[in-house]
Amino acid sequence: MSTQRQSGGVGLFDEAGVERWPDALAGARLHVVTGKGGTGKSTLAAALALALAAGGGRTLLVEVEGRQGIAQLFDTPPLPYAEQRIAVAPDGGEVRGLAVDAEEALLEYLEMFYNLGLAGRTLRRMGAVEFATTLAPGLRDVLLTGKVKECVGRTVGEDRRGRGSRQPLYDAVVLDAPPTGRVVKFLDVTKAMGTLARTGPIRSQSEGVVALLHSPQTVVHVVSQLEDLPVQETLDTVAELAEANLPPGAVMVNRVRPARLPVADRVDEGGLRAGLEAAGLFLKDDEVGGLLTEVSEHTDRLAVESGVRSRLDAAGMPQIELPELADGVDLGGLYELAELLREQGVRHDR
Repeated sequence: MSTQRQSGGVGLFDEAGVERWPDALAGARLHVVTGKGGTGKSTLAAALALALAAGGGRTLLVEVEGRQGIAQLFDTPPLPYAEQRIAVAPDGGEVRGLAVDAEEALLEYLEMFYNLGLAGRTLRRMGAVEFATTLAPGLRDVLLTGKVKECVGRTVGEDRRGRGSRQPLYDAVVLDAPPTGRVVKFLDVTKAMGTLARTGPIRSQSEGVVALLHSPQTVVHVVSQLEDLPVQETLDTVAELAEANLPPGAVMVNRVRPARLPVADRVDEGGLRAGLEAAGLFLKDDEVGGLLTEVSEHTDRLAVESGVRSRLDAAGMPQIELPELADGVDLGGLYELAELLREQGVRHDR
């Protein structure tokens, strides 16, 4: 990695000369994080929230899939439908968390726009809310993204109807979004709202969501790994994002393992044994055989990773790399990943 000073600070570049975290990403307010299941999407969303809040900022980490993943990652009780502080960021700052529930979001909208109040709670007891979101599945995504949009636009001292200061409450909002298989459909609410509401507050709210998601304030990051299926799904998603005119962010390559041998190196048993004995290690035949198998598997993996990495480069997006943590991901691991993100230029320009 090389460094070069930019107008907004220090830009970090990969070996191909591509800036890892360009100014456009540093200026975004909404960071959507998606990825194939099992790639560590939620973990990197949490680490990104910590990194963006570092140095005195405030970020909001939002989840919308009802899994209480944020609570598990930060080792806290399940989150209510309310924003609450979940972590202190490096060098000052804080991260708040929010688990968005579609039913609660609908009740909130009904109360906000139609002053239903207690009547809205009665609708929930009757099952009307569940009926509405089942009858019109697109409504659920509209409610979830609408709540995210409201959080992005929130200002200091603002009341529920948007009256108050113009200073943003959050420097950045990080959305732990659905997996790559459905993220574009989730984000692109325009078509869904075309059949749900022609006029009225919900229609206006959806138009605001669309404007935010298709603006420079939003970037969509894709979490991947150096394996065939995640890389292919990443490339497919990048193409879908471009087709939907949704702004791309960075590819976050997770669980990168160090290369301990050159890809081209092939070690035979004689050469391995000679090298070991020269180092004063005299192993049994079965031990040499086991070590030879590990060496072969390692070089094979490097060859595969080299191939998929070149395919990933075709996405044309900045790349951030995170290592596989030897002890797994706990709260300390999140802070470690956040620091590694910062070392690669991840920041929010306030």
